[in-house]
Amino acid sequence: MSVSRPALDPELRALLADMPLRSELDAEALARIRPFSTMPVEPLLAGRAVDRREVTVPGSDGTPIALSVLSPAGTGSTVGTGSPVGAPCVYWIHGGGMIMGDRFSQIDIPLEWLDELGAVVVTVDYRLAPEATGTTPVDDCYQGLLWTADHAAELGIDPARIVVAGTSAGGGLAAGVALLARDLGGPALAAQVLICPMLDHRNVTVSSAQYAGEPGVWTREMNEFGWRSLLGDIADEKVPGHVSPAVADDVSNLPTAYVDAGSAEVFRDEDIAYASRIWAAGGQAELHIWAGGFHGFDALYPQAHIAATARRTRTEWLTRVLAPVPAGGAVEAAVS
Repeated sequence: MSVSRPALDPELRALLADMPLRSELDAEALARIRPFSTMPVEPLLAGRAVDRREVTVPGSDGTPIALSVLSPAGTGSTVGTGSPVGAPCVYWIHGGGMIMGDRFSQIDIPLEWLDELGAVVVTVDYRLAPEATGTTPVDDCYQGLLWTADHAAELGIDPARIVVAGTSAGGGLAAGVALLARDLGGPALAAQVLICPMLDHRNVTVSSAQYAGEPGVWTREMNEFGWRSLLGDIADEKVPGHVSPAVADDVSNLPTAYVDAGSAEVFRDEDIAYASRIWAAGGQAELHIWAGGFHGFDALYPQAHIAATARRTRTEWLTRVLAPVPAGGAVEAAVS
């Protein structure tokens, strides 16, 4: 029986026609794909006034976790300068289905925020499944966030303007890190940016069923392989909410969220549901579903009109969220 699906945006459909697609993944295919799942960062930094610093921080089990700090040139330390406000910070978590990619995957997205908002970008090389399983990837990300917040002054970062952001698996991990930061007492986050996030290990939504059985950028079968690689034989009812945020018992008291996805992708419905749960819990979320967008369209084809619009809309939202409030601004606004 054929399954009805939202049509692809015409421009994206034409671009996608030249991309080799598959419907499933296995260990053999993953071994072939992994070397191509990232690009060198140096070409993206060429011509940008960016200071780069490489650090390692210990994971909770002592394993070194690599972080790259990319700062607008001259951001530096605010210690002893008398500057009351440092730069905003985007803590970036890459995508790749929990099974591929590295800290420079999709890094062009937060580099736009470095250019336009003067943000310091910190990106984390969390360990991947199936070599690392269970809570390891999200805990690696959280440990990197703790280091970033602890070194905010040294990095020239305003600790009140730290955003956690990611795409696909990285979006799901960003949501998990936001839950951990709330539950473990910090660090405080200004916002979370969840780009087509991978939030639900159960794979039971309508959109999950719609994008099964045919080749695609990320299909239901690929999603099942990614989650199975991460969770192994952990029973559904034992999966923690900070690993699969869709099953978190409580989504209240989270930082304001930006959630977006395409209408023509497997994660559409779980992303809508997560934003709806945040609203139901009294929180704030901005949700965008881009008509005709497939999974990761804005990262794969940023030149497409719909991708440029999605990226610009995200940046405009971050601009509002990260704008520093002048001293006394709230009082002045109230009496004006």
